[in-house]
Amino acid sequence: MTSDLRNRLLFMLVLPLCALAFVGVWLDYRSADEAAGRHDQRLLRLLPALADSVLAPPIRDNEPPLLLLAPPVEEFLRQNAGFAGFSVRDVGGNLLLGDDWVHSAVPTTQAPEFHSVEFGGVTYRVAVLRGRTGAGELVVALADGSDPRQQWAQQLFLRVLLPNLVLVAAAALAIHWAVRRAFKPLVDLAEAVEHRSPRDLSPIDEASSPTEVRPLVHSLNRLFALVNAQAEGQRRFVADAAHQLRTPLAGLQAQVEAWAMMAKAAAPPRVLLPDFDRKQALAQDGKAQGAIVLGVDQIEKLRNATRRTSQLAHQLLALSRADARSLDAQPPQRVDLKDLCETLLENFLDPATGKGLDLGLDVQPVHVTGHGWLLRELLSNLVDNAIKYTPPGGIVTIRCGMRQGRAGPPRVYVEVEDDGPGVPETERVRVMQRFYRVPGTVGEGTGLGLAIADEIARVHRASLTLGTGPQGHGLLVTVVFRL
Repeated sequence: MTSDLRNRLLFMLVLPLCALAFVGVWLDYRSADEAAGRHDQRLLRLLPALADSVLAPPIRDNEPPLLLLAPPVEEFLRQNAGFAGFSVRDVGGNLLLGDDWVHSAVPTTQAPEFHSVEFGGVTYRVAVLRGRTGAGELVVALADGSDPRQQWAQQLFLRVLLPNLVLVAAAALAIHWAVRRAFKPLVDLAEAVEHRSPRDLSPIDEASSPTEVRPLVHSLNRLFALVNAQAEGQRRFVADAAHQLRTPLAGLQAQVEAWAMMAKAAAPPRVLLPDFDRKQALAQDGKAQGAIVLGVDQIEKLRNATRRTSQLAHQLLALSRADARSLDAQPPQRVDLKDLCETLLENFLDPATGKGLDLGLDVQPVHVTGHGWLLRELLSNLVDNAIKYTPPGGIVTIRCGMRQGRAGPPRVYVEVEDDGPGVPETERVRVMQRFYRVPGTVGEGTGLGLAIADEIARVHRASLTLGTGPQGHGLLVTVVFRL
């Protein structure tokens, strides 16, 4: 946009300069034409004096007529020595007096005529008159090489066109530089907006923008504020909803967990639930008035449902907290990835052992700058997914360390590898979307784990990639941090 505007402005400024240059050429020609007109009038006044300078016919045959140049003619030839000449010829065109190169066709009338003659690299303006002289009817001619119109025609390129072309080219360069400098704030503004992160909705400094662009900057800041307010309201809604859900779900889950343990311990696989409206105590025979009797399998389903709902609320809250705008007030800290991986191994060791998985650790002492609770959430989602989708007897490995980049400095990385079903290459982009699950996936999930991990990775200016395990199957999730 700015480049096109620059070119248009440059064209609109150079075009009038070209027009002015052509006007200057035309005025120069008119000036030369007026000066040449005055020279023609001078030659016309001198022609009769040149004719009167022929006083008498020749005394002898083969001799020229008697010539005595009139003072005006003599003065003209003296002042323009080297650029003037004259000739006197008979009506047959034979040279009688003067310069042979001053020639022309013999006029048929006694009206003066003008033409040009090229001699010695100079173009002469020649005035010719046929008239009566002291030696009879003769043809007199007077040549002037100082005619400005002839010089203008000869030196058109060197003295007129070339200076104007140089002037236009120099002006075009100067205008291009000036326009480029003048448009630099606008170009900087366009680049700043273009390279902004979608999460960066901070206002643009209006004071640093040109006065002409400030209404545009003001409108952009207003748009940023509206979008930021809308996004903030949405994020606040998700956070509030997740907070409101966590407390009752935690209580419900604790109660259901207690019921499940009681149901498994009871001899007949049934349990008594009290009617909360009536609040009556259980009877001695294991039955109570208004009691609701549920089987163990029903309680297991209820427990699984509450676990999934509680996990969904927790993930929604984590997704809301991973918003970059909510982290501005939280300064980043130095996070020990080795210690973080070891802590997660302890937390997930029981679920992995209960499923018959080999949960391993391969770590090196490395550190990154970021938010520890978010990185713990990132790694927890990856390990939880690996344990959830890896079949019994499988292997899950947590790694962290530093490796050499392909064309740059070493990079810190975190990896979670499993030998489960993996993710098809065609689905690896879509599984990063929220609430998306690969069709045919076995097991229960919300489709938020990888989306949350990817969001947290972006907040930490890290890249999360999905690949295949070293054995050609399973899933390898790698997070590479920039140092």
